[in-house]
Amino acid sequence: MSDLHIDGDRLVRRINDLATIGPIEGGGSCRLALTDEDRDGRDLVVAWMTDLGLDISMDGIGNVVGVRPGRTDGPPIMTGSHIDTVRTGGRYDGNLGVLAGLEVIETLEQHGITTEHPFAVAFFTDEEGARFQPDMLGSLVYAGGMGLEEALDVVGIDGAVLGEELDRIGYRGTSPCPGSAPRAFVELHVEQGPVLEADGVTIGAVTGVQGISWTELAITGQSNHAGTTPMDLRHDPGYVAALIASYVRQLAIRMGGRQVATVGSLELHPNLVNVVAASARLTVDLRNTDEALLGEAEADLARFVAEAAAAEGVTVEERTLARFQPVAFDDRVVDTVAAVATELGHSVKRLPSGAGHDAQMMARLCPTGMVFVPSRDGISHNPAEYTEPDDLVAGADVLLGSMLALDAMDLSTTGAPDGSGGASTDGAEGAP
Repeated sequence: MSDLHIDGDRLVRRINDLATIGPIEGGGSCRLALTDEDRDGRDLVVAWMTDLGLDISMDGIGNVVGVRPGRTDGPPIMTGSHIDTVRTGGRYDGNLGVLAGLEVIETLEQHGITTEHPFAVAFFTDEEGARFQPDMLGSLVYAGGMGLEEALDVVGIDGAVLGEELDRIGYRGTSPCPGSAPRAFVELHVEQGPVLEADGVTIGAVTGVQGISWTELAITGQSNHAGTTPMDLRHDPGYVAALIASYVRQLAIRMGGRQVATVGSLELHPNLVNVVAASARLTVDLRNTDEALLGEAEADLARFVAEAAAAEGVTVEERTLARFQPVAFDDRVVDTVAAVATELGHSVKRLPSGAGHDAQMMARLCPTGMVFVPSRDGISHNPAEYTEPDDLVAGADVLLGSMLALDAMDLSTTGAPDGSGGASTDGAEGAP
């Protein structure tokens, strides 16, 4: 295993080639799900799959899977990720996992290696949730967490209907949803955070994905003149929104541990300098690796919102945008990733993912894990996103070795806590 390596130059070349589709200033890419740019990116990746002679299928939500046969039939060892991006995306997020999967397949082909089980590489529709919500939509449908018809009816931020856009770009397939459970699933991804780089570690053996709670709060008060309305007679949504934004930060600091909290979007109406706002709309993103603590944060915030609204005499309507429970990956897959990385001479750290990934949905179906490689300065969802080529190659080699190890492993018994990806409703724009 340690003598088998992917072609790093080819991997980097494919990453750069894909990045030329939907290019934006700074070297990044914009390929929102099911846009013309996403179609062109899909066409390129499918062409590479075709060149490798893979058996390509596409399901009703547009997920694409390419399979290389093994000595025996049955569920494949699967890898993959996504190729859609946020508006200001980099060239590695998602793309690395798909293109490294192609490298795994091509390396096996070049060395004439036939695996015991089929190997598969997939790219899932709308992982980012930046155009159609929720995020991880394609893998959620694949795993049976969202019905196909419900997903096809989702309306995007631009008013487009998901199913109509699938038809328009020619990527509504016929394979059934939910999809067939793989034998195992391993996803390679850039960390999108600063931990590996800060610790000087090359490979992250990802233990799971923290839970995510997205909420939209719509606050309604009374618009009035900023100069003539006494402070004690105001019903100011802007003030309440500011209180909530401040409290969200305090809540995360007070809880400590892995609790994080963010107000990522805040809008006032009519948004004029001399007018007390009539309404405010904001989003709150809460995340924790512990479901009980995440629920505690949600309840704490709900109490504060109710008290602040009552004190100011405004009303608040709450809408859940997305809710995913924390996911624990299969111990056998996590251990395999760590062991392969060590065998290949790389430093390894076990850590949870702070971002959502398709792997958390696939964990509902089969033993699942992830491989992380460092992100320079922890930057992602930004054209400045960067991972050193040596780290890209190291991650792809660990992916190759892990898939081969899992191919030889007995995975018929349970090896980890429940891998439920949690429930999801409508998502907010922005990425997992």
